Amino acid sequence: MTKTGYTVLFQGDSITDGARGRSEDLNHILGHGYAYLAASRLGERLASRRPKFINRGISGNRVSDLYARWNEDAFALRPDLISILIGVNDLWRTMAGEPSGVTDRFERAYRHILEETKEVLPETRLVLCEPFLLKAGATVERWDEWTSRMAAYQATVRDLAEQYGALFVPLQDAFDRAAESAEPAYWIWDGVHPTAAGHQVIADRWLSVVQANVPELK
Repeated sequence: MTKTGYTVLFQGDSITDGARGRSEDLNHILGHGYAYLAASRLGERLASRRPKFINRGISGNRVSDLYARWNEDAFALRPDLISILIGVNDLWRTMAGEPSGVTDRFERAYRHILEETKEVLPETRLVLCEPFLLKAGATVERWDEWTSRMAAYQATVRDLAEQYGALFVPLQDAFDRAAESAEPAYWIWDGVHPTAAGHQVIADRWLSVVQANVPELK
């Protein structure tokens, strides 16, 4: 029998945060981004199973910030599935000349999160989402550098997903394809933060990967 009350935790930075409410107000608790869209779809279709969705994304977070709050914002919640979308702020710091976001530190902190999660919550499914960019707003200047550096972060996330048996949600190709039908800023207004349409792109891809691989959410 399929488990009732399956709990999904969304983790990440401002893209996940989606200006979510910090109270228990159910109108705002999931924010207005892809986490809300994915939870809405699954919550409606799987209502008889009473799935639960939690958003703990925090605007501005790097992977090291995520690790610093992992006990409180992941382990203590004991979710059945943890979805992580992180990386653009690490890249942003690197582009600004700060060492805090360099890819080797990014990988180490991300690896710590995954290793400890495997130890503390061995039955919890992990979903790693690929960070992404489009050429708009802040990324237009030095675009080639943005994309070459981002490629390293994307490769790191893909490799970590493989190493730790996590589902990998590819997003760059989804946005590249979307940008063929409308200009990049239609999907990601400043090159980094998705619009409403952009969040739908993320939600659609996330759902396609997760529902194909997680029986509890089919």
